[in-house]
Parts: sequence; C-alpha cells; structure tokens
Amino acid sequence: MQSDKYTEGVVLDNDGNLYFSQTQAGTITVLTPDGIQRIWAKVPGANGHKIMPDGTHIIAAKNSVVQLDADGKLLKVVAKEFDGKPLQYPNDITINPEEGGFYFTDSGNSNPQIPNGAVYYVDTVGKINSVVTGLAFANGILLTHDRQRLFVAESNRNRILVYDLISPGKVGAQKVFAELPVKQRDQIDNKPDGICQDAVGNLYVAHYGMGQVEVLNPEGRLIRRYSSGNLTTSNCAFAGLKYDQLFVTGGIKAESGFGGIFRLNLGEPGLDISGSSGTFMEH
Repeated sequence: MQSDKYTEGVVLDNDGNLYFSQTQAGTITVLTPDGIQRIWAKVPGANGHKIMPDGTHIIAAKNSVVQLDADGKLLKVVAKEFDGKPLQYPNDITINPEEGGFYFTDSGNSNPQIPNGAVYYVDTVGKINSVVTGLAFANGILLTHDRQRLFVAESNRNRILVYDLISPGKVGAQKVFAELPVKQRDQIDNKPDGICQDAVGNLYVAHYGMGQVEVLNPEGRLIRRYSSGNLTTSNCAFAGLKYDQLFVTGGIKAESGFGGIFRLNLGEPGLDISGSSGTFMEH
C-alpha cells in the first residue's frame, strides 16, 4: 500500500492490526485485517513502535519516548531526558518481556563527525539507564530471542554492532557484527535502519537509501538481499498466519515524498520476543 508520507515503525498486534508511523506528520495509522485504515494516534515525531506484553504501546517520539494504551491514548511520557540532558532523537525500540523493560536508541546528531548516539534501557519502574554511548547515529535495535545479545544499527558507519548482554541494561564490549554493502548506481545512501530476526537467527536489516533488506546469518555474513519496494527503506517486521511475511516501511523514493508498506512473502518464520507463548513473530 502507498502512504502520502514516508513510513516507519511497523508493528502488528495479536489481532492482526498493522500499525505504522508517519514521522513527519506525527501520526500513527492502523490498518485492520479487513482493510479499514484510520489514524490511531497523533504523536509528534512518531518513529519506532513496539507492543508490550500488557498490550500497551511504546513509541519513540520527538525528544521523548511515550506509552499509549491499546486505543492510542497517551498514558505517560516514559523518557525525555537522561542525567538532566534532554533526549535528542529517540529512534527505535526493542523490548525485554521477561524483565518487563525495553531498550531504545537515541540517534543523536546526524552529523557523522559527532558520534553522540546512544542506547538506553528503561526498567520496570521507569528508571532510565545508559547502556551504550558514542555511536554515529544509533538506529535500529534488537534484543535476541534468548536475551543473550543486543544488536544496534550504526547508520552513519553503515554497520551492525553487537553486544553480549550481562544483565538487563548492562552489556559487554562492543563488537562489529557486520559491515554492510555500499550504494551503487541509482541507490542514494547506505544507512542501516530497523532490524528484525527470523526463527533460525538471521538478521533482516532495512537498508535506507539502498532499496533493500539485507539478510545476515548468525555469524554476520550477508546471505541474501531482497528488494524492499522502498528506496529509503526504514523498518521491517514479520507477520502473517505462518509469520513468514515481512512487512517493510520507508519512502518510495526520497524521504520527503510518498511512503510505502510492502509485504515480502519469504517463507521464513520470524521470532516473537513480546511474550512467553513461544510463537514465531516479531512485533
């Protein structure tokens, strides 16, 4: 489907409703299984989006992270500063359902000469902890199904980083998991954005400016590349009856133009880390 603006933050709930953000418009739209589309919430700067086990929604927003109820009503502002300094650009989210907390990226400044992106963890009582600093535009983020590793897309260095998890909100040394391909021909940029994971541990990376989703195996080797339909590919999530459909957001061409949501029928089931049911779905 086509959107009038660039899309982000795709997520699906247990009833099959698909939500996506329009960052520039500050809206979140829901598309129901029977095809009805409506504005679900207005959130300035709406970006990354995840659904917690209790059914509430966590949204990366303009200079903040907010929590909404199942009807799109604001419950509270979860985070807006750390150590007295305001958040700059909250971007994407991954949840830790066993502990009840979540991680989010703050991209920081888009200038590649100023690597001030960061990762934060918000625990069950709402305390914000610094996890990683000094990143060149921290973007997509993923906690693995076994809660052993944390992946982060470092956009301005065109690579995926990985950290071993020591405890909730605390990680080990930074490692480069994968250096990604660079733009060619009609591609306009090469910045990894949102990421998700399939049932065998492969990472799917929305590669902004490349018009592609890159697939990395558990060792970080590029094994497949899919055309995403969106040149400025922004995010991805698994869904479908067998959880083997990949939904991809972004901009058809430049971010300032029309957006799109494309469905790739992969035949590879994704992982669900939102609860303890054991089903395979990333949402």
